[in-house]
Amino acid sequence: MAGSVALKLTSAVVAMVVLLAPATEAAVTCGQVVSSLAPCLNYLINGGNVPPACCSGVQSLFGTAANTADRRAACKCIKQAAAGVSGIKQANAAALPAKCSISLSFPIRADVDCDKVRY
Repeated sequence: MAGSVALKLTSAVVAMVVLLAPATEAAVTCGQVVSSLAPCLNYLINGGNVPPACCSGVQSLFGTAANTADRRAACKCIKQAAAGVSGIKQANAAALPAKCSISLSFPIRADVDCDKVRY
């Protein structure tokens, strides 16, 4: 159950990162997205301090999703994973990029259209 929640939370964070990529063939896998964001699950549900491992994963994913296709793929993975986790707080997900020193040009929301995400 905790693993499922972590996967969903991780997917929400990945969706944020994916929205920044340019259009090409995606090289980022859902497994990479989920494992990168898994340390963020507790923060996404409960808030508080963001664990260093969470920010490391978010920053790594941001660097790996280096084009539109990768970011769109990551976004879709995050949304899929987040849908399976109950209790993720939208405000926590929206605040995560800034808390991990990443600047995004789009808002982090559950209703984001991943097909419109660009690098």
